[in-house]
Amino acid sequence: MAFDLKAISREAPVLLAGPTASGKSALALELAARDGRVIVNADALQVYDCWRVLSARPSLADEAVARHALYGHVARDQVYSVGHWLREVQGLLHRPVVIVGGTGLYFMALTEGLSEIPATPVEVRARADRRLAHEGLAAMLAELDAQTRARIDPLNPARVQRAWEVQASTGRGLASWQDATGPALLPLAHVEALVMRPDVAWLDARIARRFDAMLAQGALDEARAALPDWQPGQPWAKAIGAPELVAHLRGEMDLAEATAAATLASRQYAKRQRTWFRSRMKAWREIALP
Repeated sequence: MAFDLKAISREAPVLLAGPTASGKSALALELAARDGRVIVNADALQVYDCWRVLSARPSLADEAVARHALYGHVARDQVYSVGHWLREVQGLLHRPVVIVGGTGLYFMALTEGLSEIPATPVEVRARADRRLAHEGLAAMLAELDAQTRARIDPLNPARVQRAWEVQASTGRGLASWQDATGPALLPLAHVEALVMRPDVAWLDARIARRFDAMLAQGALDEARAALPDWQPGQPWAKAIGAPELVAHLRGEMDLAEATAAATLASRQYAKRQRTWFRSRMKAWREIALP
């Protein structure tokens, strides 16, 4: 990667954000080797123990080189939120860290603070799952307050459903809860905050190559293992490529079609990430790629 590590602080905690397949993990590994940092995961899918390959978690070889934390430690039936993640990160800050991932909400909670939103009741979650399946995003989005609608990604089913659940269970919009935040754990003034800005064509090519590599590394076996418990509305089932490979295993498409659909879904996800980062991380230092 053509980036000068000397330009990155050796003392401050490093936050490293970027879209999928942009090379974040490789840079984090270099920083860990240089400074003795712990690599801390900030990706909402890489926390799950069922997705090493499909979530592009660091390899066993990488984990042998440097200490990695908050990767693959959550069972798929376990409730896990940004609040859980933030509390776990707090317990790791006694050592030098590089916190790396593509989940913008984790980074915002870390640097701007997090409101303590009450847990969603089971019956509200079940109602939201049914509505999303039968009515789609537009119906749920239309019921949100204007502030929340303006703040969330309207094309992200998980974010729309979460906002709807908060409003339905508390009578108060998600934006209102977010505005009532506590102090930030790592304010931007106290960290080295970096965001990777890849060339789109370069990134799209990497995404295609990476999914082919995932298939060679056992992605289909991961999907097969998840098939008996498959619940598409659950957070763990949002791993990019998992729905497409499950559809293939169910005989709904051939492997070539599933590969093409998964690659397209990855590119669309990367586009949403880039848009979010441009909007919400204007104060972060940019790493242009390639």
